[in-house]
Amino acid sequence: MENQQNLNNGSHALVIGSSMAGLLAARVLVNHFDRVTVVERDRLPQQPELRPGVPQANQVHVLLTQGQRLLEQLFPGLEAELATAGAPKVNWTADYPLLGIWGWFPRVDSDLVTHTCSRSLLEWLVRRRLSAYQNLQFLDQTQVTGLLSDNSNSKVTGVKLRCRNPSELTELTAHLIVDASGRNSSLPKWLEALGYPSPKETIINSFLGYSSRWYERPDTFQADWKVLTVVQKPPFERRGGVIYPVEGDRWVITVAGIGRDYPPTDEAGFLEFVRSLRSPILYEAIKNAKPLSPVYGYRRTENLWRHYEQLPRMPQGLVALGDAVCSFNPAYGQGMTTAALGALALERCLQELRLTGLTRRFHKQLARVLEIPWMMATSEDFRWETTEGGKPDLITRLMHRYMDRVILQAVNNPEVYRRFAEVIHMVKPPSVLFAPDILAKVLAQVIKVQQNTTSSVNEVNTPPPQLTKLV
Repeated sequence: MENQQNLNNGSHALVIGSSMAGLLAARVLVNHFDRVTVVERDRLPQQPELRPGVPQANQVHVLLTQGQRLLEQLFPGLEAELATAGAPKVNWTADYPLLGIWGWFPRVDSDLVTHTCSRSLLEWLVRRRLSAYQNLQFLDQTQVTGLLSDNSNSKVTGVKLRCRNPSELTELTAHLIVDASGRNSSLPKWLEALGYPSPKETIINSFLGYSSRWYERPDTFQADWKVLTVVQKPPFERRGGVIYPVEGDRWVITVAGIGRDYPPTDEAGFLEFVRSLRSPILYEAIKNAKPLSPVYGYRRTENLWRHYEQLPRMPQGLVALGDAVCSFNPAYGQGMTTAALGALALERCLQELRLTGLTRRFHKQLARVLEIPWMMATSEDFRWETTEGGKPDLITRLMHRYMDRVILQAVNNPEVYRRFAEVIHMVKPPSVLFAPDILAKVLAQVIKVQQNTTSSVNEVNTPPPQLTKLV
């Protein structure tokens, strides 16, 4: 990304939170402001380590193909750095057996290739790249406690800070404040304190819960795959799981249950949950593997959209992005990719070289970015009767029926599967699944079933991936 003209001499932008959304926003801001400050409540580690502000970092974090491409655009050479750090390279259709609702998807080559890694490694590499910018600084162990504004409260002019010494309060002025503080963002109450309405919230909760454990990948392990997933099958098969390779020859094993069928966090209960999945292959892979961690649980998985784009008024000099605006059920792996798309939306707005009206322009653009991943995540969650926050309308129910047929075609047709995978990885929009050739295949399947009243659509009996027993 080429450096752009700054908005004005002495301009300062401040980012609240060093989440992936905050880091990517900072990358965009350094092109347009003389100074950029990232304020982070946690102590930022000097190596790839867990930190309290990312409690879900122990779980699998998938960076979709589109997300990795966007990060490479923002940080050229990042993929090479991931490879050097030992992050495995995965082709998401060739190296990735996926047991879907109709059976195992075919294994086929594609250009959906990424490096799989821990959340901690990815954040650390991005943070290291940002540290090379002379006009950017990190202010860690510092908490933002409120907003500063002009006398009329029409413009945000900075933030109130609590620094390393809890009794020490200070202020920091800036021309633009970016809230990237995550699901627990305080921005709604800060807006109310300035006399503005807080945004309407839409919450769709399927009550999905995770448990994860890290393992050493056995030296003797041999298989024809690198990542493996067994998904839930509505309406009755509520459990799923994934084996996910990361740097250091380690696996992250994450299992999930939907509709409050939460996986245990004790060792025996965790293994029994793994063994209860639709396929025994996850259990067979890990039953003799060496654990490297306790079992970590996580249950904050609801889809949440704070509709800043609908607010009748907001103060100037303030935007929000990432999970502070919209967070998704993490089962679909959209979070980091959507954060990158949000950062690029901010870049497009800043290219106009004016802060006046930026707040409204950006949130309108961000809402358009969020529409498709929100639709994809909530539509899947609505397959479960236990989901709260609304009910699927007629269009959603028809979409479920159509997508079930598309998925059935994908199990039997490698080209359909490629396109389906491209949609999942946000490389192509869902509209490609309505192409004439796919529509024709779906229609032919419907006619076939209707003509033979004794037939029904059942799980395809495709062979499972190969697993050589551990020795």
